[in-house]
Amino acid sequence: MGVVYCVVPLTLLLELHRHSGGRAILLLLVVIWATDTGAMLLGKWLGRRRFAVRISPGKTVAGFVGGLVLGSAAAVVSVGWTGLPWTGGEAVVAGLILSFVGQMGDLAESMFKREAGVKDSGRLIPGHGGLLDRLDSLLFATPVFFVMIRY
Repeated sequence: MGVVYCVVPLTLLLELHRHSGGRAILLLLVVIWATDTGAMLLGKWLGRRRFAVRISPGKTVAGFVGGLVLGSAAAVVSVGWTGLPWTGGEAVVAGLILSFVGQMGDLAESMFKREAGVKDSGRLIPGHGGLLDRLDSLLFATPVFFVMIRY
């Protein structure tokens, strides 16, 4: 399962690059990074009500919403220089979808770690929960983005 979890999305990134170029992938990365940033900032600022406590106790509803808002805004800002033929409304919807799926990837990675009884998925990047913790949102959002771009 681990091979499919990692290899399929990374292969789709190569396919995205081949068909849509690096700018489309950059939009995906910007949305994912903005989602993580928005979730962290708004979660720390306004986060009181916990979200998915048994899976990831630090997550809050405010953080979840902050991720959606900043991820969607990042898609709107980024779509202009990517060459993607999306309207502003389509960029908002794409940003919301990618942000949501990315946050679900983050929760899935937390669930995998809880089930395995480990705090970090590896020691390659100390203090960041492991390499998979850095890629979890991207691994979930890439197949969705691939479908958005191709179909």
